[in-house]
This record gives sequence, C-alpha cells and structure tokens, in this order.
Amino acid sequence: QVQLVESGGGLVQAGGSLRLSCAASGRTFSSYAMGWFRQAPGKEREFVAAIVWSDRSTYYADSVKGRFTISRDNAKNTVYLQMNSLKPEDTAVYYCAAVPATVVVPRTPGAYDYWGQGTQVTVSS
Repeated sequence: QVQLVESGGGLVQAGGSLRLSCAASGRTFSSYAMGWFRQAPGKEREFVAAIVWSDRSTYYADSVKGRFTISRDNAKNTVYLQMNSLKPEDTAVYYCAAVPATVVVPRTPGAYDYWGQGTQVTVSS
C-alpha cells in the first residue's frame, strides 16, 4: 500500500523559510516523478515543483523559481521542498504526489496517482 506522508508545515513570517518533507513507502519510487502541489482556500490545486527520482531532474512553477528547491534522499525514501523567502501568497495546504515518470513530467494534479494528506503552510505579513 503506497503512502505519502507530509510534514514540516507551520506558521512563518514573510521572508522566512520552511522545509517540507514527504516520506514515501509501499513501493519502489525509482521510476517515479514526485511532485509538490498547493491549494489555497477558494483556489484550485496548483503545481509547485517536481523531481524525477532516477535522475533528479527538477521542475518549478514560475511563482516559486529561485525561492523553492525540491530534492530527494534515496536512503530515506523522502522528498523535500525547501522554501525560502516565503510570501503571504505562499499560504496554502501543500501536498506531495507521485506519478510514473515519463518524458514530460506532468503539472496537472489529475495526472498523479498517489497523494499525501497535506500539510498547512501559513505565511504572515
């Protein structure tokens, strides 16, 4: 049974940093791409970043490029999202997701097979 468990969310002031973790279990993810998405109240879930497990290729939404960094630890089967220079508009529930890796890593939530329960990130101004 595949499980993705996020942690690391919280309340932080604008300009601060947080590191989210996504612990993956239940299968081998070496052929998967792992994504982070977020959903703010009243808004649709949106792509934030993704990493291809096998070659560590990374992809970012324009809104977070240069501020967020996605990475993975093979030994711990964990994906991270380092978030720096946080802004109030980054406030959302952040979700980890997994999808079999293809030539083009998808940026739409519907393409992903597995999801975590989400972790709240709140950035105060």
